[in-house]
Amino acid sequence: MIEFFFKILFWISLILIIHSYILYPLLISILASFKKNKVHHFYNSSDNNLPSIGIIIAAYNEEKVIKTKIHSILKTNYPLSKINIYIGSDASSDNTNNIVLNFSKTHHNIHLTAFESRTGKAGIINKLSNNAVDDILILTDANVFFEESTLFNLIKYFKNGRVGLVAANIKKLSKTSSGISEQEISYMSYENKIKLNESKLWGSIFGAEGGCYAIRKELYQPIPKNYFMDDFFITLNVIKQKYYTIFCENAVCFEDVLSNPKDEFKRKVRISIGNFQNLNYYKRLLLFFWRGSAFAFMSHKILRWLTPFLIILLSLSAFALSIYSNIFLLLSIFIILSIAISILTINQKFKSKPLLFFSHFLYMNLALLKGFFIYVKGVKSSIWQPPQRNVQ
Repeated sequence: MIEFFFKILFWISLILIIHSYILYPLLISILASFKKNKVHHFYNSSDNNLPSIGIIIAAYNEEKVIKTKIHSILKTNYPLSKINIYIGSDASSDNTNNIVLNFSKTHHNIHLTAFESRTGKAGIINKLSNNAVDDILILTDANVFFEESTLFNLIKYFKNGRVGLVAANIKKLSKTSSGISEQEISYMSYENKIKLNESKLWGSIFGAEGGCYAIRKELYQPIPKNYFMDDFFITLNVIKQKYYTIFCENAVCFEDVLSNPKDEFKRKVRISIGNFQNLNYYKRLLLFFWRGSAFAFMSHKILRWLTPFLIILLSLSAFALSIYSNIFLLLSIFIILSIAISILTINQKFKSKPLLFFSHFLYMNLALLKGFFIYVKGVKSSIWQPPQRNVQ
């Protein structure tokens, strides 16, 4: 009876992990190949009916990138007369404020709000979004740079009144192949393909990447205090209001990827905290289990967040079954060796590409696990410290 219990536990854990990371992406890729995007949209950037947009940027000590960011906005083909840029400086101690103020002298659509004490990203975008007078808000990070057509492609689908949020296609770039940059670039490309297919199938993506996305101003809901993953909170709120949240493959922008494993681990811990905050806040979305969007939420997100626990259950089951079966004994040895090798790999002791990706997977789930325990303990602050930028 005990052996049967552990076998059931082992296979359920394994199947759920495989479903989330392999079967679900494969299934929606096949289904989406039969769908065509028929969303009504604007066809050129000179259309007089284009909405006004307010670009919201929360910045803390971003002197290395803020000038390039502003230039990338001003050089887009979206009518400048319909663009306002709102920058909230979170008590920056470098030259960020002066750079923005110099721009505002010649560009009256650039507005700086300098916060005297650290406020956190959520507090800043809540304030700036409330101040904005535009039809559409674009929330974007200081280190995410636009192409000429990025803004138009991001906005064009809002001609359809049922579109509430549009996510940009953020491409990760790195000037180095060291650290975990290659694994991060591959993983985010894989994630964007899933979002594109979900968008085609159901008109719902679960979590626009916070680096750049657009939302109707009237749908913006202030982010609760001490909340991480503001982008996920805002996306799910739009879905809750029964509007489309879509991924625009042509709204391309670029972001430097973190290569330092320690910095990326900290970022994923913050993401994990926000994941569980949002799961608790929006758990009722799962009640509509017959909808494709609920299936996507469970398969793409919740099972991912539960994967560290599934890995633990799978491992413990294999260890327990090793006394009954040589196959599970060998599997237990393989699990122990895999974890040991992954630890050495993430610390750059080995350079094998398959091992690097496997260690990245375990490292990511360790961050999820740590984030969960911080969430359970209680979050006291969401103020962030941006990592060292990999751009000049």
